[in-house]
Amino acid sequence: MPWTVEYYRDERGRYPVREFLDSLPPDDQARILQTARLLEDFGLQLGAPYVKAVRGKLWELRVRASRARYRVLYFAFVGQRFILLHGFVKKTTKTPRREIETAERRMAEFMDRQGVKES
Repeated sequence: MPWTVEYYRDERGRYPVREFLDSLPPDDQARILQTARLLEDFGLQLGAPYVKAVRGKLWELRVRASRARYRVLYFAFVGQRFILLHGFVKKTTKTPRREIETAERRMAEFMDRQGVKES
């Protein structure tokens, strides 16, 4: 069964990662989407330099485009699905805590709506 990449939808029906992508130059959007397709194609086998564990179930999709370093935080979910939670431009060597906390909050909310208790 192949993996799929899905966008997190908030309680108001908005898709924060799609909105993030829409704010970027077209070439950068294409590069991020190309890397997301690698995630679908290779699933959990995709490794560095494309993905890196962040904390707990949270991973980051790592993309360099033009002169920017982009990150999209995601997690693997039931049914071989990757849920894209939060995207940002990385400006420091360490992933900012605020960005991680945003993704963790969205992941918890997603899991709650799915009726899944975190372990």
